[in-house]
Amino acid sequence: MMKWLWLPGLCTLLLAPVPLAAQTPPPPLSLKQAEQIALKNHPQIFAAQYNALASNQFVREERSAYFPTAFADVTGVAADRDTRIGAGTLQASRLFSREAQGITIDQLITDSGRTPNLVASSRFQARAADEDAQATRYDVLLAVNRAYFEALRAQALLKVAQETVAERQVVADQVSAMVQNKLKSKLDLSFADVNLAQARLLQIQAQNNVKISFAELTRAMGLQNTPSFSLEEEPLPPAPPATAAGLVNQAMQNRPELLSLRFRQQSAYKFQRAERDLSFPTVVAEGDAGYIPEIAQLTLPRIIPNHYEAAAVNVEIPVFNGHLFSARREAALMKARQADENLRDMQERIARDVRTAWANAATGYQRIGVADQLLNQAKLTLALAQGRYNLGLSSIVELSQAQLNETQAEIQDVNAKYDFQNENAALEYAIGTLR
Repeated sequence: MMKWLWLPGLCTLLLAPVPLAAQTPPPPLSLKQAEQIALKNHPQIFAAQYNALASNQFVREERSAYFPTAFADVTGVAADRDTRIGAGTLQASRLFSREAQGITIDQLITDSGRTPNLVASSRFQARAADEDAQATRYDVLLAVNRAYFEALRAQALLKVAQETVAERQVVADQVSAMVQNKLKSKLDLSFADVNLAQARLLQIQAQNNVKISFAELTRAMGLQNTPSFSLEEEPLPPAPPATAAGLVNQAMQNRPELLSLRFRQQSAYKFQRAERDLSFPTVVAEGDAGYIPEIAQLTLPRIIPNHYEAAAVNVEIPVFNGHLFSARREAALMKARQADENLRDMQERIARDVRTAWANAATGYQRIGVADQLLNQAKLTLALAQGRYNLGLSSIVELSQAQLNETQAEIQDVNAKYDFQNENAALEYAIGTLR
């Protein structure tokens, strides 16, 4: 029977609960990683890039005028022998039954500078589209920064709410014990319960804000499904400079919107010159060659050979077309002047945005220190109020107010930190250094 003694131990070992495998923590996500994901996935970036690529093809369209144009013809005619066209033409009007193949080649010699100006205009438009794509990239990066910091803010506020619930639960339990021992009245317990309920409502709202912030971050990164990430804290940036003058000059050099408008301005003036060149002569060379098969020669006069070749140069000089060209020239000039004003308006708006972003960032940096001081004072006040209440030297109202002040100070401290990070990102965007 000794050989069966090991069975109970084996059964105990097999039936013992197996500890669950530790859950794999979500992968960390830094701000730079979030930006890289957005740059690789966001549809707005792809749309802007495709628009820039399409603009580059417009350059090829305009440059096509430099090259010969060739097209082939196959013609077959069945006509009564020796008939004539009676109306509608000033050319030789005899009709012949025939079948022939030929090719025509046209080559622009000069159009008095119109084509070079059109090519230059399209090139500036393509460069403007490239800068528009860069501006879209900046917009996406700013959205990622804001969503990332809002998600960190929501998590920090949720932590504050959870700590608040825990602290007020302790106070509520203490007051409940005092009430049971006839040391405090039920009114004190009611105040403690109300404070605890308020903290729980704050926690519920904070949990909802975390979900919303992660949904916004997912959208900012160009993703459809919300992945599980553990966001990494970003260090606080340094204080903004003392003045905004240098920042404005930096923005005038870096902002892609300004670069785009400058290229569009240059494109508009090139197009205006191209419209002016419509009034000048255009010279085109043309060559034609073809072959008429022998079977078709039976219906043609014997004097017509079975092949033909010809070359010509055509000079077209505009004389009068109802002021069409002059109207197009003036319209293009007005569009160029409109581009001047659009550029000036954008410069003024960017200068205003830089000064506004700098003022917000400077104020946000100052708020961090004040919020830290306020939080320290609120914690000290709560500790003193808790001690006075435990000694019976103050009422529950004083303790409740101290708890409320500490919670508000913690929320303001969190908001001051992430407000400054958001404002600093907006300042970098405004001066064109957000990478």
